[in-house]
Amino acid sequence: MGSPSLPAARLPFRDPALPIDKRVDDLLGRLTLDERIALLHQYAPAVERLGIAAFRTGTEALHGVSWLGEATVFPQAVGLGATWDEDLVHQVAEAVSTELRAFHHHRPTANGIGTNSLQAWAPVVNLLRDPRWGRNEEGYSEDPVHTARLGTAYCAGLAGGHPTYLRAAAVLKHFLAYNNEDDRCVTSSGLRPRVLQEYDLAAFRPVVASGAATGAMAAYNLVNGRPCHVSPLIETELRSWVLPTGHELFVVSDAEAPSNLVDQEHYFDDHAAGHAAALKAGIDSFTDQNEDSTTVIGRLREALERGLIDEADVDRAVRRQLQLRFRLGEFDPDLDPYSGIGPEVIDCAEHRALALRAATESVVLLKNDGLLPLDADRAPRIAVIGPLADALYEDWYSGTLPYQVGIASGLSAALGEGRGDVVTAECADRIALRSRTTGDPLGGTAFDVSEWGNGVLTLRDTATGRYLTRKDDDSLVADQEVIKTWFINETFLLEPDPVGDSDTVLLRNVFTGRYAVVDPADGRVRVTAETPQAAERWQRELLRDGAAQAQAVAEAADVAIVVLGNHPLINGRETEDRTGIALPETQEALLRTVAAVRPETALVVMSSYPYALDWADEHLPAVVWTSHGGQETGRALAAVLLGEADPAGRLPQTWYRGDDELPHPLDYDVVKAGWTYQYHRTAPLYPFGHGLSYTDFAHDDLRLSTATVAQDGTLDVTVALSNTGARPGSEVVQLYVRALDTRYEAPRLKLADFRKVRLEAGESRQLAFRLPAEQLAHWDVATGTFTVDPGAYEVLVARSAEHVTLTARLTVTGTAPAPRAVVDRRTLAVDFDDYTDVTLVDATRTAGDAVTPADPARPATLLFRSVDLSRAARFEAEVAREDTGPGEARLEVRAGDRLLTEIAVPVTGSRYTWTTATADTEAPGDGVHDLRLTLHGAFRLAAFRFDSPADDPHGEAGAV
Repeated sequence: MGSPSLPAARLPFRDPALPIDKRVDDLLGRLTLDERIALLHQYAPAVERLGIAAFRTGTEALHGVSWLGEATVFPQAVGLGATWDEDLVHQVAEAVSTELRAFHHHRPTANGIGTNSLQAWAPVVNLLRDPRWGRNEEGYSEDPVHTARLGTAYCAGLAGGHPTYLRAAAVLKHFLAYNNEDDRCVTSSGLRPRVLQEYDLAAFRPVVASGAATGAMAAYNLVNGRPCHVSPLIETELRSWVLPTGHELFVVSDAEAPSNLVDQEHYFDDHAAGHAAALKAGIDSFTDQNEDSTTVIGRLREALERGLIDEADVDRAVRRQLQLRFRLGEFDPDLDPYSGIGPEVIDCAEHRALALRAATESVVLLKNDGLLPLDADRAPRIAVIGPLADALYEDWYSGTLPYQVGIASGLSAALGEGRGDVVTAECADRIALRSRTTGDPLGGTAFDVSEWGNGVLTLRDTATGRYLTRKDDDSLVADQEVIKTWFINETFLLEPDPVGDSDTVLLRNVFTGRYAVVDPADGRVRVTAETPQAAERWQRELLRDGAAQAQAVAEAADVAIVVLGNHPLINGRETEDRTGIALPETQEALLRTVAAVRPETALVVMSSYPYALDWADEHLPAVVWTSHGGQETGRALAAVLLGEADPAGRLPQTWYRGDDELPHPLDYDVVKAGWTYQYHRTAPLYPFGHGLSYTDFAHDDLRLSTATVAQDGTLDVTVALSNTGARPGSEVVQLYVRALDTRYEAPRLKLADFRKVRLEAGESRQLAFRLPAEQLAHWDVATGTFTVDPGAYEVLVARSAEHVTLTARLTVTGTAPAPRAVVDRRTLAVDFDDYTDVTLVDATRTAGDAVTPADPARPATLLFRSVDLSRAARFEAEVAREDTGPGEARLEVRAGDRLLTEIAVPVTGSRYTWTTATADTEAPGDGVHDLRLTLHGAFRLAAFRFDSPADDPHGEAGAV
């Protein structure tokens, strides 16, 4: 490789008449080994001798082009999810990729290196299992069908629809089961096969299979004890789905994750081994060490020299990158249909209008007792109150807002002159913090205080509106206009002085955990004290009582709009999960203060995630939710509040009640833990799919094309939808299915299809859905496949997961499943039907899962239902035991309550060193039994089998 025989311009890889694969083969064959290895880093260098430009993976483009300056900012992904509108999401992605093209051709990169990448690191298709997830705003939904549909639409919109060339290349984030931030690089998501196949993979599978996604990013976390960056699922699942499309899937690492394999996870002994394992597992590009490619390339070269990888591993990854670059038009600028996109498209009028439409369509009306829409003629004085009354915030993956219209501003503009009077009041406490040592106020100014939960505060200079921030030298200066950095230095706690009076507080910076002191040398305030005892004492002087202001403003108004919610960079963000779902304490108090004097109060929640709004739902006439909706949020909310637009959004995730104890954040078993509308057993406050309209809709005449269907069949479902109200509006017709009388724990119901429809007043329409029987399938752990059991099912039409309007019975015909066969065949331990006190772990560093007791001091049990133990005579278990440790290590085997055998587990010396332990069994008796395996002590179990007697003519020697 590496010696071109023709001028670069005439080489075959430059010939657009050749198939892309032939061009890739030619170019790959001309690259030297060093050149090929260099392409494995995020910042791939130019190959000047061949006229190949430098290439970089990744531009963030989740809901607009991010980090590159002003660009159109659309609603957060969770807000786009609330639209339930695939066409709209597709159009948003078209706009984003068009602007990305303009940035690629006409704007400099943030670090001045190369060009802005056309590989878009979006969308996020991780499911919103836990509403406390710090990155909740980045996902579309808690449901895999909903997420996959919108994810496919976004990817297709980015791609552009040309048969040969891509406008932008979508990368799905983050593979796999990534839904917690706290300690994310070292926590393991336990996925038993049913959860893996029915839930987490189900969000990725249709998007990849559609061909719309060109790549994926591996997640920071581990799954079943193995880091996602070395997961065999990249090849066995993710890449298997793309094969029918004829394209490759280009898989990138998350930032610094390859180094985490050694530095944080300690999964490998050295970086060469870790990088080699990632490459062999299917990682094609290493996002590591920022722009410094030498470190990563050095590690990979060492891996090659040590025989941990070979040239074929390198070539496989480089081939995938090159194929993508050809599809992006890099080598055919004259043929690339998107190369002429100019900078004028960035935040153009068309995109602004689309941003307004998207923000409007995402607004969800959670409750309405008739207060909305507002009638400015009957209630002309509107007070907009709260920390987000007229404020818009960027999240970490937002672009820079080119302009912003807050809710109060949007209402004022919509009402115009003479139609109403809008009064805006943030109603924050205004305080001064006066040093007990010097008597001087902090910063020589006063501050408006906002609380964002758990007592975490921001302090804004009343004269400039800028935030108090900690500088690199630990000094405090109020000079920050926007909170948007990786490390947030603008949040503080005001802690009571343990030995002072009630007006004396300590000022503590949240990021460092240190307290403010006054430097006696220069009088400057720095956060350097490690203990309360060493901290400066501050007298808290209340200059304006926010609650009193809110009360006065609300009393003087006809209607109050209280706007509460979160700041996307505080208390729930990347690297930090929320600790609960309650509103910040001061926000809840503000709401109650306003409602006490102005019953005509509507709550608008602008947030990245759900809150427990129990009090508001019980006491207020109207509650509305919007995500952080981008630059047009205010105009969108004004249109909905005033009735110029129907509230068309529906919730993409469950909003739980405040007294509903949620499962542990690291319990990823949605089935057993009871996550999401599919399995949660307590009635929520606002269910998945919920959202009200200003008009009324009727669902009628649900019909199935057949009342019986084969296991591999399909049926048609029709339903009549009518707008029975007096105004136009949008309805999301949701089609669910439910299995009855199952042998497994089935979902309460699950989404099969949906359709968003806008109807004029009095208009009716018949909707048709195609329902394949495979939508009724579950993952059968006994056979390792998706299975549609014969039996009774229901097809349900609903307005939400808790508001079913129509139901039809359906019978699936076919052969009933046989009892599970375990004799003379290997059964994986993870293929249980149920369990207690078990943790899922890795069987080896490269492949396979195993189980181990969650606490070796407590027995752990695996249940295998309806097992045929006929002819079982001997039991074998594949076990690993690292050391003797305290206590026993044994495996107990029971059929029902009857003890069949016990095995003492030997020490194997390593968790990855396996042995087969055997024992004769008591005759269980012919027939079907529930099999229980109980693990006592610290060891791992990967698989087991029962053998029939050696002289049994029915035995299956060698069966696996």
